[in-house]
Amino acid sequence: MSLQNDLTQKVIEAVKQLYQIDLPTVEFQPTRKDFEGDLTVVVFPMLRYVKGNPAQIATQIGGYLQEHMAEVTKCNVVQGFLNIVIADSYYLNFFNSIKDEVDFGYVKSVSDKAVMVEYSSPNTNKPLHLGHIRNNLLGYSVAEILKASGKKVYKTQIINDRGIHICKSMLAWQKFGEGETPESSGLKGDHLVGKYYVAFDKAYKEQIGELIAAGTEKEKAEREAPILLEAQEMLRKWESGDEAVVSLWKKMNAWVYAGFDITYKNLGVDFDKLYYESDTYLLGRDVVKDGLEKGVFFKKEDGSVWIDLTEDGLDEKIVLRSDGTAVYMTQDIGTAIQRVTDFPDINGMVYTVGNEQDYHFKVLFLILKKLGYTWAEQLYHLSYGMVDLPSGKMKSREGTVVDADDLIQSMEDTAEAISEELGKLDGYSDAEKKELYRTIGLGALKYYILKVDPKKRILFNPEESVDFQGNTGPFIQYTYARIQSILRKADNVRSSAVETSLVLHEKEKELLKQVQLFPETVQLAAENYSPALIANYTYDLVKEFNSFYQQVSILGEPDGQKKQLRVLLSQKVGEVIKSAFLLLGIDVPERM
Repeated sequence: MSLQNDLTQKVIEAVKQLYQIDLPTVEFQPTRKDFEGDLTVVVFPMLRYVKGNPAQIATQIGGYLQEHMAEVTKCNVVQGFLNIVIADSYYLNFFNSIKDEVDFGYVKSVSDKAVMVEYSSPNTNKPLHLGHIRNNLLGYSVAEILKASGKKVYKTQIINDRGIHICKSMLAWQKFGEGETPESSGLKGDHLVGKYYVAFDKAYKEQIGELIAAGTEKEKAEREAPILLEAQEMLRKWESGDEAVVSLWKKMNAWVYAGFDITYKNLGVDFDKLYYESDTYLLGRDVVKDGLEKGVFFKKEDGSVWIDLTEDGLDEKIVLRSDGTAVYMTQDIGTAIQRVTDFPDINGMVYTVGNEQDYHFKVLFLILKKLGYTWAEQLYHLSYGMVDLPSGKMKSREGTVVDADDLIQSMEDTAEAISEELGKLDGYSDAEKKELYRTIGLGALKYYILKVDPKKRILFNPEESVDFQGNTGPFIQYTYARIQSILRKADNVRSSAVETSLVLHEKEKELLKQVQLFPETVQLAAENYSPALIANYTYDLVKEFNSFYQQVSILGEPDGQKKQLRVLLSQKVGEVIKSAFLLLGIDVPERM
């Protein structure tokens, strides 16, 4: 049981003893820096139950706590706020209990119920871009945080490998490619296919211009451009299983998958299971038919099938067209059910998808609930805002997208330029430098994106992200490396229990309090599906360590017991930084 839980029980007990009142809850907050104390009881909410002067009530509760809790050494009251001073021995006992704990903050026992986290979900007609990077980093990090909180997790993606957009790249390659391959061009496969998606759009626009110049109305020209009609015919052939079209589709998709694999490896994300839209796009139709019989859906005069969600504050939604073909909603219903069939221990799913799909997921989750699936109560849309660059928005059809591979490389280059300018890498070999630039560059990119609440839009500034000062990945990595340097010089310090009779320096106590918050931060981040909570906790921890480092001597401390505590505390802070950054998918360097 945590100290705050113990205090809660004692405050409730105090109110019962002093006023014969059953207090339902107790509100705490950290004590303000300008007052003495570690934790503050906010008395004002109690006035709904306990009548009287808040300062007097606080004083009486404080007296009770000092008398009945060994951990409480002193109390003071400021305008109805009860500030509690916790004994140094409490924090030292806490430190002894966790200093040798491997993976401190992580829950070891894994639930027998699983959560499936979906992220990435790219199209096979173009490479991954900056938007995919935020998606991948969020999904991967949330999966790792859920695992650390004690959940069993499956990581998955659904690959959008069919449809008119795929046929556009295929047709353009046939027309303009002259047999070009990743090997012959020197391009990654996804880049090569993306090149032909752009080529299709260019040819399409040219044909529209020619038709308009010949007197065709714009809307008609857009519908009847010959190259679009050819792409539509190619899609019909694919759907009917035309051997030549399917063979080309398989070949070009294989190029894309090979390219994606390189990007995922460079980004440091992975998956346990892949789903393909070409396998799932027919799913869900049988479910709709069953739902029709049960009255969940209804049929309109034209034969199309709908669900009426107006009583739920939404609208009517189509789930089958009049010709019996599925819409995206039908497919998503079927895919969700298929996943639980494949993994029967799934009791919830997290969909990492941009906020433009907020309404879609509200409808999907509601339909699955109405169909009677109990796990539908545990579905979550990890909705996130777009990522912009100072140069503006991205448009993949026009080839102005910010390519993920290019961005990863540019982050390494930026890290190199700033590191060289600061002159931090004397004595490093070229290979060590390259590895460090990669660690710093990727750390900067990931931290800059993950420190922001997922729902907020991001303006990503690469140079700002690779700053060695402030709330950045490199600043935290540099602090970790500083701690490792201290530990290398402190090889004669024993890792035995620290003396609990020590009087703590104010900065030691503040640092221990920050370390103590890590397990609950992991749980809070899991409950809120928010890597930002982990990122900003780590920044606060690092700020606290740097303040400690500047105000107390560590290796120069003459008292052996105090030196032992400070070295071991530094070591634990380093371990927590590393553990927290692992949840964000970020590596930490042993030296910088």
